[in-house]
Amino acid sequence: MGGETRSGRGSAWWVESMEAKRLLSGKEKKIKRKEVLEKKKAIDEIIKKASSVKDHLVSFPPFCHYERNGISVCLESGFGDQLASPVKKYIQNLLKVNMEGPYGPEWQMEEKVKRREMVSPEAHYIFVRQSTNTISNENFSTKSEETTYPGQIDDQNRLLETCTQRKELGKFLMQLIELIARKNHMGAVMLTVQKANVLAMNFYTTKLRYIISNISPSRVDPLIGAEKNYEILCKTFDSEAKAKLE
Repeated sequence: MGGETRSGRGSAWWVESMEAKRLLSGKEKKIKRKEVLEKKKAIDEIIKKASSVKDHLVSFPPFCHYERNGISVCLESGFGDQLASPVKKYIQNLLKVNMEGPYGPEWQMEEKVKRREMVSPEAHYIFVRQSTNTISNENFSTKSEETTYPGQIDDQNRLLETCTQRKELGKFLMQLIELIARKNHMGAVMLTVQKANVLAMNFYTTKLRYIISNISPSRVDPLIGAEKNYEILCKTFDSEAKAKLE
């Protein structure tokens, strides 16, 4: 009987101990959940604040103009839901010219998604326009209904697009994006590149030192990644982002 009594007390103690652990575990989970929610809220606030900035270029005056390697252009900010009709048509055509090939058969479906994304309020733009020392500024104003630059892909626009290639302008623009991200307390810059776009992949990974993120399909699951035609690249600015994305 004595043995049973001691056993009973031992069982009671074990039950009480497990209950205490359960309560403690529940409390810890509650605290952890609160911390996660608070952190998410803080991140949402940072993103909201960054998205509300009307013109990020104001903080970087040296980046408002690019005069190197024989070209002279100026930069302007814009929003997807404020695009004039000619501008919208121009960038949609430009997107198709650049992306239809790399996307292949999937482009027909992807194009509809991209077109919606491009005119959303969350879409921010940096327009690159030829400076006035070569072509009158009146021809490049987004406010003008008679503008030819953003409205159609004509010979003049093709000349502008061709003459800016391999002039380090792309690198200049990406450096600007990274500066904007850092100033607005972002942990990283992320982008998607089609595997078929070998030149773009080499540009980002070799010249700009972006790496394939661990959230890219090929890193999450090599079998699934092999079926996908894109990679997600990233460049991180702090240890937390590095741990999550790299």
